Amino acid sequence: MRSDFGRFFYRFPDGGESGFDVYNRVSGFIGTLQRDSSDLLDQGLNDGLPAALEEDRTTICIVTHGLALRLFLMRWFQYTVHEFERSHNPQNGRVVVLNPSLDGGFELSEVDRVAMGFPLYREQERFHLVDDYSLLDKSGW
Repeated sequence: MRSDFGRFFYRFPDGGESGFDVYNRVSGFIGTLQRDSSDLLDQGLNDGLPAALEEDRTTICIVTHGLALRLFLMRWFQYTVHEFERSHNPQNGRVVVLNPSLDGGFELSEVDRVAMGFPLYREQERFHLVDDYSLLDKSGW
């Protein structure tokens, strides 16, 4: 039955969550993370620290399970449902790293991106106009 809906949309019986439910919770968490990070930076500036120094001193550690991590990455990097369905959970206990990128954002480390099966940024489906309805075919999920 799960294959009829896909891993993202299937909701487990007896009160279980779907990937979509977790995705929505992760979206709220990201907003909180951004606000708290901004507040932390503002506090450092108020204490007289230069912005660059305060940003360099900030490390955020998120401890979660594989599905929530993949959904966090899906939301953060705007992966499609299809790209999520093709990705894999990291190994148990694995540390997954987001590195600062040149544009001021973050990028998934190459090792983690490949191990989890996510595409390069510019190879994401959202950047390609497709007239390919095979993306809707769930038989391979």
